[in-house]
Amino acid sequence: MFFDKDYSPVPSSQSPTLAVNDTGLPDNSAWNRQVYHRLKLALSLGLRRQLFLAVCDDLHLRNQVAARLHSTLAYPVGQVLYQPSSGQEASTSAYPRLVTLRLNLNEPNPIAQINQWLANYPPPIVGTSKDTPGRPLPIPTFQIVGVEQLTRQTVASQRLFLHYLRLSEKFFATQESSRFLESSILLWVSRPWLSAIQQSAPQFWRWRTGVFVFAGEPTPTTQNLGQPERLSNSKNVKLGNLEQSVLDDLGMEGEIRSPSNTELNFGEDSGLPTEISGNHLQPKEETPLLISESPTTGQKSQDTVKSNTNDSLSLSSLSYVSQELTELVLATINTQTSSEIDGEWQPQELLLEIESLHSQSASGDILAAAYHQLGNLYRLRIEQGQSTLENIMVAIIAYQESISYDENSPQLPDILNDLGTLYWMLYRTPPNLEEGKSYIEQGIEFYQLALKIISPQTHPETYARVQNNLGTAYGDLARFESPAENWQQAVVAYSEALRHRTVESDPLKYAATQNNIGTAYWHLAQYNQPVEHLKKAIAAYKQALAHYNPQDEPLKYGMIQNNIGTAYWNLAQYEQPGENLQLAINVYKEALKYRTAATVPSACAATENNLGTAYWHLANLSQTTKEARQNLLNLCISAYEEAIALAHSLGSVALSFDLFATHNNLGLAHYQLVTDNSFNGDKNKRSHHLEAALDNHLQALNGLSKQPEAYQATFAYVVKTIKAFHNELGIQGQNLALSKVPGHLLPEILPKL
Repeated sequence: MFFDKDYSPVPSSQSPTLAVNDTGLPDNSAWNRQVYHRLKLALSLGLRRQLFLAVCDDLHLRNQVAARLHSTLAYPVGQVLYQPSSGQEASTSAYPRLVTLRLNLNEPNPIAQINQWLANYPPPIVGTSKDTPGRPLPIPTFQIVGVEQLTRQTVASQRLFLHYLRLSEKFFATQESSRFLESSILLWVSRPWLSAIQQSAPQFWRWRTGVFVFAGEPTPTTQNLGQPERLSNSKNVKLGNLEQSVLDDLGMEGEIRSPSNTELNFGEDSGLPTEISGNHLQPKEETPLLISESPTTGQKSQDTVKSNTNDSLSLSSLSYVSQELTELVLATINTQTSSEIDGEWQPQELLLEIESLHSQSASGDILAAAYHQLGNLYRLRIEQGQSTLENIMVAIIAYQESISYDENSPQLPDILNDLGTLYWMLYRTPPNLEEGKSYIEQGIEFYQLALKIISPQTHPETYARVQNNLGTAYGDLARFESPAENWQQAVVAYSEALRHRTVESDPLKYAATQNNIGTAYWHLAQYNQPVEHLKKAIAAYKQALAHYNPQDEPLKYGMIQNNIGTAYWNLAQYEQPGENLQLAINVYKEALKYRTAATVPSACAATENNLGTAYWHLANLSQTTKEARQNLLNLCISAYEEAIALAHSLGSVALSFDLFATHNNLGLAHYQLVTDNSFNGDKNKRSHHLEAALDNHLQALNGLSKQPEAYQATFAYVVKTIKAFHNELGIQGQNLALSKVPGHLLPEILPKL
């Protein structure tokens, strides 16, 4: 989906990590990651009568961690829709497993706030049938934020807060049932407030279950009393080359990485596109209605726009709409763009409308339509590129609320598909975390729920779209576990999509799904039945290629050509190497007509890199003649040099292949050319190739200091090249070589000559 192929690159060391600390101190970052994971684990256990304190002076960090805990734990999909084992079509209300409350500074009583929330939102009963009374869902865990704001309040308010904590001690000291203790409480405090609690509410402190201390510099207090704090740093989700819509088809238009195939550690790249590029938003034509025509009782004002402060004041009094949804909406209002200040982006009005509908005891279908409209409003914002954590979470909660009020809506399949894709986007939210796996699994469950309630006969387009997305999600899940099994599941889903996504109905979408299944087959070939699966991948890619016009879609056309070349390269490792390598070379050259240095230099570099490796392998086949070998090695060198030149011209742009491996490979090609018995160049040419070999090996060596195995292999190439200088050019040649070697390497190299 966004993969770039490497035949045998030096392994990447950039594994995803949780960056919950922005202080710039690496020790803090490592510490905070550990604290976060311990805290998340403690909350996810769902134990009763737990009192946790999280200590953090850095409000930016606190908001980031609190938002991530909420996005991970609040709505696990298993608690969103329950399908009875009897197979009856039924579901229950969305109900959070973690609720985020901001301390009421006017009446700073967290226990009263929790009890009020539970009075407004009692746990729904699930599993009711003729024979069984059912059971309530568990009471949520509550995380309380905003204690640090008391510092700006009167001394009386501060004392009142501590007084309420002392009053709560009686609940901890008795075994009698207390609703707010049926689950856990997480209270966020700063260090000064932690000391105050220890001194002034000692029994409350004594009953703590755990204290989680995050490292970070204190945040200076500001006087923005009317506006809520952000729940995250609101950096946009990096979704690659976004297209028009995120919530329909997911795709795999990107490049993949394959396992190492040669002991020479050759790094190569090829792209396996599928419906859209990278981490993408989807084509507009498959986007369902963005703003539903749900009944409302109020109109937007076209001549005035409420200030953020007024928004906060008007939304702070909501009693029916959940507080976590209100807080998230307030956070997004504070980040509205200049283009939205004209009145067209006014989610606060819609939220107030939902509150009004609740107060009027509106019917479930009307409430569902209103929540659906709110979700669609944020969906549109996401599609326009503003894929922040808050926007995604508002859309998720709004859609889940919509489902809870009308589970028979005709738009339910589209909502479930959108929820699956939104969870997939959470997986793509940087930094990628361990819970990425759980996000993908939640997305898969939503896709599967959608497929349960639609028929391919009555909804062929929706059915095919959801199956396509399901295949993509399984491909992502393969990154975390059971790759062979999950890629097989992806093949099954894509195959099912192709049964109902025909050439006649939509040739481009049919081609995109063929490309997806080609990618899945390619990955599957890395684990079992390589010949069979690679041939199926090639056939699927050719089907896709047949429906892309190179004049209309040059980049996609070139990318699929590149994919075919990669599959042929892989197939050459198992059968007919000469024929398949030549086919790979031909296809790579065709791809370069469209992946040019002028239009897509990084993709061009990747294909040049692939082409160089294909030339090298063809040159080293036993049936290749000496004359052909010399020519192929020269072509290999030219391709690698072009790839390296383009890569260096791109500066800090991320590459889909390992540049140090390519330097190494280029050095090997120069070395092999000059040491081959058929080489007939003069002394100057021999010296030129050997110097190029040594220079490239040394360049590779500089970048491999943190990869011990690759470093030692490249160091051996350096020594071997210096020996070749002596063999080909005598002692003067060896001295020339040694003059190019950095001084710190000489003590280790000289004994080996």
